Amino acid sequence: MTGVILAGGENRRIPFLKGRMEINSMRIIDSSIGIFKKIFDRVVISTNMPELYFYCGVPMIGDVVNQRGPMTGIFSVLLNTRDDIFVVGCDMPFIDERLIRYMVAKNRTYESKSKIQNPKSKFNSYNAVIPLFGGKPEPLFGIYSRNILKVIEERLNKGLQSIIDMLKEMQVLYISEEDIRKIDPEGRSFVNINTMEDYASVMGEQL
Repeated sequence: MTGVILAGGENRRIPFLKGRMEINSMRIIDSSIGIFKKIFDRVVISTNMPELYFYCGVPMIGDVVNQRGPMTGIFSVLLNTRDDIFVVGCDMPFIDERLIRYMVAKNRTYESKSKIQNPKSKFNSYNAVIPLFGGKPEPLFGIYSRNILKVIEERLNKGLQSIIDMLKEMQVLYISEEDIRKIDPEGRSFVNINTMEDYASVMGEQL
C-alpha cells in the first residue's frame, strides 16, 4: 500500500498554500510524511506544483486530467501506481498513526479471509475503507483500491467530483465511530483547515 498526501487543492478560501501551512513550527505535510514513512514503504504527494515539495524527497504525481479536486488526485495516483492507496489531505494536522494502522489492518484481515474463501477471485478486498465520524463519512482519510479506476474515470468524464456520492456506488468497509473513538476519541484525525477561521482555531489550541 502507498501513502498519499493530496496537495492539489485550489485554496479558494485561504490566502496561502495549505500544503505549506505550519503548526508548531512544522509544516503539516512534513508531519504527515513522517507518519506515513513509519507505516508504508512508499509515500507520494499528489500535486500540480512539484517545485514546492522537492525538498520532501518523495515522489510526486500531477493530475492526469484537467479537473481539480481530490477525486482527480486519487485517480491520478491510482493510475500511476500498482498499489492500493491510503489518502489524507495536506491540511490535516492531527492524523493519528494508530488509526491509520488500524484501518490498514482491518483491510488486510478482510483480504486474507476473502482469498481463503475465493482464491481465484481478482476482487478480494473492499473498494474503499472509510471512517465514519459525526454521522458522516470522512473520505479524505481512507483507503482506495485500484479496482475503482474505471468508476472514477466514468464519473470524471461526466464532470462528477463528489467522492461521497461515488462511495455509494462501491463496496465500502466503513469503520464505525465507536471503533474510531477507541483510538481517536475526539476525531482529531479528521480536522482539516479550509478557512482562516479553521487555521486560527487550530493555532489557538497550540498556544
